[in-house]
Amino acid sequence: MRQIQFREALREAMSEEMRRDETIFLMGEEVAEYNGAYKVSQGMLDEFGPKRVIDTPITEAGFTGLGVGAAMNGIRPIIEFMTFNFSLVAIDQIINSAAKLKSMSGGQVDVPIVFRGATGNAGQLAAQHSQNFENWYANTPGLKVVVPSNPKDAKGLLKSSIRDNDPVIFMESELMYGDKGEVPESEYLIPIGTANVVKEGTDITLCSFGKMMKVAIQAAEEMAKEGINVEVIDLRTVRPIDWATIITSVKKTNRLVVLEEAWPLASISSEIAFHVSKNAFDYLDAPVTRVVSEDVPVAYAKSLLEATVPNVEKTVKAIKEVLYR
Repeated sequence: MRQIQFREALREAMSEEMRRDETIFLMGEEVAEYNGAYKVSQGMLDEFGPKRVIDTPITEAGFTGLGVGAAMNGIRPIIEFMTFNFSLVAIDQIINSAAKLKSMSGGQVDVPIVFRGATGNAGQLAAQHSQNFENWYANTPGLKVVVPSNPKDAKGLLKSSIRDNDPVIFMESELMYGDKGEVPESEYLIPIGTANVVKEGTDITLCSFGKMMKVAIQAAEEMAKEGINVEVIDLRTVRPIDWATIITSVKKTNRLVVLEEAWPLASISSEIAFHVSKNAFDYLDAPVTRVVSEDVPVAYAKSLLEATVPNVEKTVKAIKEVLYR
């Protein structure tokens, strides 16, 4: 094991897979000459050349469509969006083409493509650059949606995503690219659809994913100071969701809080709340509670931003409400 940054883990995953398989290429805005907007692809142009690390104009619909067509013909593209806010320009290519072609062709056409980039707020970037679309893509049959929370998972999940024969939405965070964590030196894969019990506990389950895992872990640490043992689950993927791990945990702790950065309506957390309430109702000692962003566009002002998004204080408050109601 060695300590490397989140961006380095992603770079290692792509580079290792590109060395293994010559059909894999990376394409997007500033991925080549500029080494990536967040320096994720630094040095990859030098190693793999301009035919496999390809700079594009600011034309998400165009280069996404090119990637989907390449995938239909047996190539494995990695399409980088500078942010998933910009993926809306290409949403027809992703949802109406990539996600549907296997079904519409009766299983004859695979679309082995990865769409990756930054999601959610990253500080004071205001309303158009601070949105979470995990639930949009997770609501689309034919797509898989991966949201890693640390460098080790980022590398193992990205390698699995690149090898997958279905289109994968791989969502990162600008605020995590510099995070360091232990990553094995030897090759490894993490299966898509497998959650991770980050911390075992007995009193209440706290379930989250992506950069909100930082908040979840800090909240669990705060509760430990009061003698409350919180079990923390990192979903890792939100399509498919590892229901078995969540239900097993709820049967043990009898309580559940779901922490998510997105807005409340039709969210991942609302789906989890429904599923657990339906399939583990007899084990619940309190209603499932969610911690989500306020139902407003994310503001630029720092004070308003901090008031809008989930944090440790809000999460601790929710845990106590479930425990002591």
